[in-house]
Amino acid sequence: MTGWLGPEEWQAVALSLRVSFWATVASLPLGILVALALARWSFPGKQIVNGIVHLPLILPPVVTGYLLLLTFGTQGPVGGFLEERLGLVFAFRWTGAALAAAVMAFPLMVRAIRLAIEAVDPKLEQAAATLGAGRIRVFATVTLPLILPGIIAGAILAFAKAMGEFGATITFVSNIPGQTQTLPSAIYAFLQVPGGETAALRLAGVSVAIAMGALLASEILARRVAKRVSGI
Repeated sequence: MTGWLGPEEWQAVALSLRVSFWATVASLPLGILVALALARWSFPGKQIVNGIVHLPLILPPVVTGYLLLLTFGTQGPVGGFLEERLGLVFAFRWTGAALAAAVMAFPLMVRAIRLAIEAVDPKLEQAAATLGAGRIRVFATVTLPLILPGIIAGAILAFAKAMGEFGATITFVSNIPGQTQTLPSAIYAFLQVPGGETAALRLAGVSVAIAMGALLASEILARRVAKRVSGI
């Protein structure tokens, strides 16, 4: 691939993979917790939480990126605190691209996991509870194995979505080659210069291949896990 792609193009592919990986890994534990809360728990403001989780799906991505900049920028309340206390900067860094991708992909991850949890018969969990198992043990030994296909599907779907994120990312971290220029940003940049269509087409092909590979991997892994869980 390094021979087919130029150095700048390969750099964008590598950065996109890095950003998407960390966006998925970092958000997965929270995604499972939020999906569990929305599927099984009753609490005040549940619909508000559900709305906030799905807000990135209906907001223009540029608006989401701008809100991230206001919140996590160096002058923002959260961004300023993180920079001062931990030395962690998101704005105009690859970490910010990962944050933007995670926020945009989070609703898809939560939805896939939530549907998997809702498909689990609550009676199975109740039976384990009556045998003396606590909530954490019930989740770890009963619920979690049954929802693993949904977790895998949600994680890979989030990864594919993160690979294609553009609007929120370019608004929050700009389009800096080698630092924040992901695949979609690179395609956009090449289309702005004369003669860049060929490079843009190559990157579009890479993007399609990665997305299709992620979806196929999701199906294969989910089916294997489902077979193991069912004992087939």
